[in-house]
Amino acid sequence: MIPIRDHNIRYTTPYITNFIIGMNIVVFLFTMLFSSDLFIYQFALVPAFFRPETLITSLFLHASFGHIIGNMLFLHVFGDSLEDHFGHFKFLALYLFCGAIAGLTQMAFSLGSDIPIIGASGAIAGLMGAYLVLFPRSKIDVLIPFGIYASNATVSAPFMLLYWIAAQFFYSLGAIGLADSGVAYFAHIGGFVVGWLVAKIVPRKPEIMPDGFWPLRFS
Repeated sequence: MIPIRDHNIRYTTPYITNFIIGMNIVVFLFTMLFSSDLFIYQFALVPAFFRPETLITSLFLHASFGHIIGNMLFLHVFGDSLEDHFGHFKFLALYLFCGAIAGLTQMAFSLGSDIPIIGASGAIAGLMGAYLVLFPRSKIDVLIPFGIYASNATVSAPFMLLYWIAAQFFYSLGAIGLADSGVAYFAHIGGFVVGWLVAKIVPRKPEIMPDGFWPLRFS
């Protein structure tokens, strides 16, 4: 399932989400046009030559047009609601923290590897984990591919997100012991779990229903 948009009401402009998307696009275009493999290795997360700063810099590197388009689409769909909820700077902290923990999780399963780990998907997975906690009533418009065709559907956020993380667990089983599976599934899982935990721990605002009314609970 490919998310297109959610149905949440937002009250602020997602400046940080838009900034992150813009930075990723700028860095991607630079790497495609001007950079070398040495540049990628310098800023990518490489388990065999670990440097702490690459837990962050690697989040802004992408390998292909499909890689960056997919990641930025997910960030656009899930990021703005979370930025509206947490505020701009707490949202940025959440994004970077989830990305760093996702990178460390992938490293734990790739010790000694000299294959660079790049991409924002671990950080975005963290946003998805937080979204599952904070917006359980949200609806997501998705595309469901069928070969060369695709169908539109609207599903609940829990259905889409639990389907996604279950798929990551399933694919990760096949990646255990491989030198390079091509996809950092363990980063996805680590990011999702830490985002879920942060959203569970941090005090949250009451959820606003789609019609604009605050939910009431009587005791």
